[in-house]
Amino acid sequence: MTENTFNTPAPGSPGPEKPRSRNLLIYGILIAALAGTWIYMFYDKSKSSEIVTSQKIQIDSISSSRDALEQDFNAANARLDDLISQNTRMDSLVKTKDKEIQDMKARISSILTKKNASAAELAEARRLIEQLKSNIEGYQQTIERLEGEKIVLAGERDYARKERDSVSTVKDSLGKQVELGSVLHASNIKLEPIRVKGNGKEIATTKAKKADMMRVEFDLDDNRIAPTGDKEIFVSISAPDGSPLAVEALGSGRFTLEDGTEKLYTAKKTIAYVQGQRQAVSMDWKQNSDFKPGDYGVEIYHNGFKIGQGKVTLKKGGLF
Repeated sequence: MTENTFNTPAPGSPGPEKPRSRNLLIYGILIAALAGTWIYMFYDKSKSSEIVTSQKIQIDSISSSRDALEQDFNAANARLDDLISQNTRMDSLVKTKDKEIQDMKARISSILTKKNASAAELAEARRLIEQLKSNIEGYQQTIERLEGEKIVLAGERDYARKERDSVSTVKDSLGKQVELGSVLHASNIKLEPIRVKGNGKEIATTKAKKADMMRVEFDLDDNRIAPTGDKEIFVSISAPDGSPLAVEALGSGRFTLEDGTEKLYTAKKTIAYVQGQRQAVSMDWKQNSDFKPGDYGVEIYHNGFKIGQGKVTLKKGGLF
């Protein structure tokens, strides 16, 4: 019987091991590729995380910068409003540059309200805020200068007022002196009781029972200050008990003294005075009741000042 040797491997040959080695090689390549993919995916994810983190940091930085700028802007606005509210001159200064300020504030607000404002825009906002703060500082200095000028002007005004008041005081003093100098003076004052007889003849008497009227006679001395013109002279006669002889129906009344108080007068007379001349004056008082015995006094007034006085005594009984 013939022996088949075609499929019998030779002694020492690997035989079927070759396909197995090939498979192992393929598996190794696949595992390496898979590992590489994992490594790439891990690297890519790590890189993406770094980018996201970096972007987040940038966004947070921009947001923080915007918040800081917004606080700075609000503080500048508050200071500006405070200056305007406290000083009307500041309001006038701001109004002269109102368009410029409003445009500046509008641009700053538009940048700060943008959610995606860029770093360049924030830098612009920062520059505008600094310019606004600089303007406010300039306004403050201007106000202080104006206030200083105001103080100086107030001082000058007070000085001028004092000077004016001083001049007015001197003027008033001179006017008072002139007024006092214009007051007339009475001399040779005589208060004389008069009896009127049936035939109209008048004779002097010292008896109260016989007296029908009182005659006041005096001289107005020459005065070179008092101007020529009518002068109103008041005469006040007092009875022995000190009461004034005054009857309104007979022409008596009240006049004002230089201190502002009022006084009853018995009679008054308007004198056509001539400057620098002595003039004799006579005034009669006839009352509607009997004269009583005792001392009678008389006071003469001009411009509220007493310019002379005198007295007379009436006795009881007697023929004359």
